Amino acid sequence: MPKPLVEIGGRPIVWHVIQLYAAHGFERFLLATGYKGEMIEHFAAEDIWPQGVSVECVDTGLETQTGGRIKQLEPRLAGEELFCATYADGVADIDLDALLSFHAEHGALATMTVVRPELQFGVTELESDGRVTGFREKPRSDHWINGGFFCFGTGVFDYLAPDSVLERAPLERLAAEGELRAHRHQGFWECMDTYKDAVALNDLWASGAAPWRLWEHEDEGPSLSGAMHSA
Repeated sequence: MPKPLVEIGGRPIVWHVIQLYAAHGFERFLLATGYKGEMIEHFAAEDIWPQGVSVECVDTGLETQTGGRIKQLEPRLAGEELFCATYADGVADIDLDALLSFHAEHGALATMTVVRPELQFGVTELESDGRVTGFREKPRSDHWINGGFFCFGTGVFDYLAPDSVLERAPLERLAAEGELRAHRHQGFWECMDTYKDAVALNDLWASGAAPWRLWEHEDEGPSLSGAMHSA
């Protein structure tokens, strides 16, 4: 099964990602598919989406890297000034309106949301002589990492090639040229990389306290505005 279809609370995680964007008024979604893309396309065609929302799958190839997948969407985004992009396996209680405002204010081509993840293990606090002074249970990292939830001006396509890995040369070049800014997200963020992550996300959903659930009903999306972006 492709990772975007792994279920959280009985719905594929990509459904949760789309609902998160739809809750902020996004209406047009392009899913850049690869491994078993036909399964994702079937899901997108059969699911009932909120009123006004369209979900289109674009087969971008089995071996295509992240930047190359976005590059292939360029013809479908002709005429747009900006678009949003994210991974299909990460959820957060991110304020996308704040992300868009930050992107508009700084004027650079690209904005990347950064997060400080919770460490997998507890931390032992030591003195220089080896004396243990205490413990901290799974603290947040002191470092910021790429949390996805990008906002790009369409000029970013000039930085992408068919074989680009987004997180390498394109972002490095954007940073070197002063065209990349970081939007700090301090709230909940989780990437589903392992079975353990999937279990934890399912437990949160079952508890009724999933932080990323910004919409009112599980099977119905919110009332949508006329926003026209892509996730």
